[in-house]
Amino acid sequence: MQFKTGYELVYNFSQPTPIILVVNVHDSRAADLVVTDRLNVEPAVPVRGYRDIFGNQCHRILAPAGRIRFSADAVVNDSGDPDVAVPDSEQHSVEELPDDTIRFLLGSRYCETDLLSDTAWQLFGGTEPGYQRVRAICDYVHNHIFFNYQNARPTRSAAEAYREGTGVCRDYAHLAITFCRCMNIPARYCTGYLSDLGTPLPYPPGDFAAWFEVWIGGHWHMFDPRNNVPRIGRILMARGRDASDVAIATTFGPNTLESFRVWTDEIVEAPRINGAT
Repeated sequence: MQFKTGYELVYNFSQPTPIILVVNVHDSRAADLVVTDRLNVEPAVPVRGYRDIFGNQCHRILAPAGRIRFSADAVVNDSGDPDVAVPDSEQHSVEELPDDTIRFLLGSRYCETDLLSDTAWQLFGGTEPGYQRVRAICDYVHNHIFFNYQNARPTRSAAEAYREGTGVCRDYAHLAITFCRCMNIPARYCTGYLSDLGTPLPYPPGDFAAWFEVWIGGHWHMFDPRNNVPRIGRILMARGRDASDVAIATTFGPNTLESFRVWTDEIVEAPRINGAT
């Protein structure tokens, strides 16, 4: 099956302002791109690409004063299968972990392992290490946080989400990541597109989604404490330690976000009648 994915971001800047965008489909899905998500900028300005320390595609732009529009459309092949569970995956001891996973054990901007370590061990110390422990963490976070767009706050940390019991998908991911790291399981933050296929109507307004991956069983595996059920049409854009590493847009000056739209829509072929469409 195929999905049409894309976004439109409209900003207004009071003065020329540098901006970094992390809005491309991740390289791990490059082979699935039927139509590439090329960044369109109106008015046209120079765009320079680079890779960050996590390998994510980034764009550097000097936005002129006034209104500027960033957009892209892509078509992505997808298996149509729900997220895969890995119930037999074992947890590795810290001394056995690959070197490049260690940074995902440490505290970060939104994931304060030092503040939540005792809580994590009290809640999950008796669970079976590995997949079952991560599953218990996701179940707890899913039930502990009440999803509410009205309570979204870009500065909310994992410890604050735990105390307040409310938030959006990034807060679910941050709290689960922090608990996993406290339990010596490497965990990294992910952002991308997520379709509403297979969920009940009415669908909410389109948005980017957040989930996370953990290193168990010798591989990175995906978990989603916000939805906490297998979903269809999950398309990765970027990975990092937490949301601060993979912000969709980082602006270096005052601005107004005038419009924000995201779409992840299944492409349905027209039925064929007598060999014709």
